[in-house]
Amino acid sequence: MFGPDKQSGQPKLDCGGRFGNMASVGEFNSFSGSVPATKVELSVSCRNLLDRDTFSKSDPICVLYTQGIGSKEWREFGRTEVIDNTLNPDFVRKFIMDYFFEERENLRFDLYDVDSKSPNLSKHDFLGQVFCTLGEIVGSQGSRLEKAIVGIPGKNCGTIILTAEELNCCRDSVLMQFCANKLDKKDFFGKSDPFLVFYRSNEDSSFTICHKTEVVKNTLNPVWQAFKISVRALCNGDYDRTIKIEVYDWDRDGSHDFIGEFTTSYRELSRGQSQFNVYEVINPKKKGKKKKYINSGTVTLLSFLVETEVSFLDYIKGGTQINFTVAIDFTASNGFGAKLPPDGRVSHEFALNGNPQNPYCNGIDGVMEAYYRSLKSVQLYGPTNFAPVINHVARYASSVKDGSQYFVLLIITDGVISDMAQTKESVVNASKLPMSIIIVGVGPAEFDAMEELDGDVVRVSSRGKYAERDIVQFVPFRDYIDRSGNHILSMARLAKDVLAEIPDQFLSYMRVRGIKPSPAPPPYTPPLHVLQTQI
Repeated sequence: MFGPDKQSGQPKLDCGGRFGNMASVGEFNSFSGSVPATKVELSVSCRNLLDRDTFSKSDPICVLYTQGIGSKEWREFGRTEVIDNTLNPDFVRKFIMDYFFEERENLRFDLYDVDSKSPNLSKHDFLGQVFCTLGEIVGSQGSRLEKAIVGIPGKNCGTIILTAEELNCCRDSVLMQFCANKLDKKDFFGKSDPFLVFYRSNEDSSFTICHKTEVVKNTLNPVWQAFKISVRALCNGDYDRTIKIEVYDWDRDGSHDFIGEFTTSYRELSRGQSQFNVYEVINPKKKGKKKKYINSGTVTLLSFLVETEVSFLDYIKGGTQINFTVAIDFTASNGFGAKLPPDGRVSHEFALNGNPQNPYCNGIDGVMEAYYRSLKSVQLYGPTNFAPVINHVARYASSVKDGSQYFVLLIITDGVISDMAQTKESVVNASKLPMSIIIVGVGPAEFDAMEELDGDVVRVSSRGKYAERDIVQFVPFRDYIDRSGNHILSMARLAKDVLAEIPDQFLSYMRVRGIKPSPAPPPYTPPLHVLQTQI
């Protein structure tokens, strides 16, 4: 049902599905029309935040918003982790953004004191906000911008420190494991609860946090779990860049005790387990006060394994086929379900071109032609059910799990959904399959249900079972209406955001299943023609 036209080799769009049309793109290049951009990593730190907790310090989180084109609505881009009991957080989770020199990218950073596990920000205490542009951060000295946090009248809300660094294209990751021996005892009634904090150095000699290990309780000789980190995050591909590692004793109130520190580099670590990778943990204050001070323990690298991360393009080059299905909402509320000719029966899954035996459409033009033809014969009806069309595509995805095919379902809807419980169950089940779902919300409706399905903040769950991975991407169409009339740019942005999460969702499925890309075929070499000349 899915796949390119066997005769012409052109991609065909399957216009089936309860909502409408399914499209399979056998060979497409999403890179040919892309606008060049620089990828930058934003790091966030704060100092002297408001303390909104009575018996402890705030538990801050930072939420980044970007501004939609045309509508100027603020849309959540991402969230950092929550750090307990601190007014001076250095967030480990970064924001990776595209920087276009010629464009103004408005940013808003909101800070909250998290009081519960609820993803609803209105349930937490607001700590203030900061407005700036991505260009301001990148253009500041050392690409480091410090601004006062505002938003609460009459209060000094502290400051935010935003740092940007251009990311290189290094695709390696390393799996490392460390242990320590004879660390300083910091707890009065027990031993230390040690953990490690990793920093990469910057050009201005400052440091940016890039990783924290877990806490190992009540021991001076901890063995931490192995962890995986990209070389880009660890040193941005600079093998000789200084990496600083600090050792702390964890305290419940957030005032972790500093045990000591040491420095290394990727090049040194890459030697693996050896006498070169046993590091003395030094506490500078202790060393300055005690003449007989030797160290505060040692940290040893147990293992160092380099892995080259495969990319989405590696799979496409290796022959993986992307099947694209389009489902169009035909319910009366937007203008799914529809009454079909000739008998007027209600259907939640029908071929947009009217031919269930051959529901393909020839390209996007074919989809539009089938859509206009259907509008003349199909009566808009209700209710709006998502689950049937998700299950429809899932049946195809469940039959091909070897990595040779991946299925993308695009749902175009007005946002009024009737079968939320069944849809969530369908999403949870589909999360185990080679499948992604894109939802484009059209019109002025509230899209709370769509945001819940998106699962960026809280993974979708059904009957106590969570989705194996995030497979839903939601975008509201109204955010991309450019009132200045530049529809080409706004539609390019819409296409970019619609497809933004597909590569990572695709890769997450392949990694979990241990599926490697097939080797790319050798480049085409035209046959040599020998020219014969008669004399």
